[in-house]
Amino acid sequence: MSLPRPRALVTGPTAGIGRSFAHQLAEQGHDLVLVARDRARLESEAKELRSAYGVDVEVLAADLTDRDDLATVEARLADPDRPVDLLVNNAGFGLKRRFLDNSVDEEQAMLDVLVTAVMRLSHAALGPMSERGRGGVINVSSVAAFLPRGSYSAAKAYVNSFSEWAAREYAPRGVTVTCLCPGFTRTEFHERMEVGRGSAPDFMWLDADDLVATALKDHAKGKVFSVPGAQYKVVTAAARLVPSGILQRFQSLGRK
Repeated sequence: MSLPRPRALVTGPTAGIGRSFAHQLAEQGHDLVLVARDRARLESEAKELRSAYGVDVEVLAADLTDRDDLATVEARLADPDRPVDLLVNNAGFGLKRRFLDNSVDEEQAMLDVLVTAVMRLSHAALGPMSERGRGGVINVSSVAAFLPRGSYSAAKAYVNSFSEWAAREYAPRGVTVTCLCPGFTRTEFHERMEVGRGSAPDFMWLDADDLVATALKDHAKGKVFSVPGAQYKVVTAAARLVPSGILQRFQSLGRK
C-alpha cells in the first residue's frame, strides 16, 4: 500500500509568497488546505493546483481577523482524522501610514492577522504534531522584525521570538519550526500598500519563487531562521549589532 501524501495548510495562498508555497508544496507531492477570505480566488487557485499537480486541495474561506472564522481554521488543524503535516502561517498585510495616522481598528486588524492568528493556529497545530512525533510550522515574518519601524516591525518581532522559542521547545518532539524573514519581494503585498518598486534599489527586490525554495530547503534542514538573499543576511546581521536607538534615528532622518 502506498503511504498517504503529506498535507500542508497555507494561509494567504492566492498571491505572492503564499501562492508560491502552495505551488511548490503541491509540486513536491503535498495535498493542500488553502485558507483566505476570497472564496472565488481560492476556488480558482485550487482548480489550477489540482490540474497541474494531481493533488487534493481543500478550500477554507476564512477572515483571520474574525475570531469565529479563525476558530474554524484551528479546528481543521486539530482534526485527528485529517492530520496536517505542515502549517504555513503566511497571511498578512501592512499599513503604509504611520501609527497615529491609522485608526486603532486598522492597527488591531493587522495585529490580529500578524500575531493572534499566528499564535492560535500554531497552538492548534503543534499539539497534534507533538503527539504524532512529526510535523512542521513555517511562520512568515520579515526582515522588518530586526528593525524599529513601527507596529508592523513590532508584530513581526513577536513572530521571530515566538518561532525561535517554539523551534527549541518542540524539536525534541519531532516538530520543526522555521521563521522565514524575507525583505522586499515582488508581490501584491507592496502594491496593496501603494509602495512602488522605486522605494528600494533593484538589487534589494527578491523573487517570491526563489525565496520560497530557499525557505523550504532551510526548513528541511531544520533551520530556525531562513533569511533569503545575501543582501538581507547582511542587513539582519548588521541590525543585531547596531543599537536600536541609532537605527531608529537613522530611519527617522530618512522619512523627513
